[in-house]
Amino acid sequence: MGDIIDIDTGAIIEGEKSIEEMGAEILEYCIKAASGEVIPKAVQLNQDDFIPWKRGVSL
Repeated sequence: MGDIIDIDTGAIIEGEKSIEEMGAEILEYCIKAASGEVIPKAVQLNQDDFIPWKRGVSL
């Protein structure tokens, strides 16, 4: 799903990276996105909506 996911954190589960290493990568990516160096997939796909609550009925 690389066409819709910016950061794959599966390396933590697979034991290839520590949480700290992945955290550093995420921070680096956030800085690059904030500076315009990279464009997040959601922006590329025009999915720039933000909904902090669930839509519809929730039980």
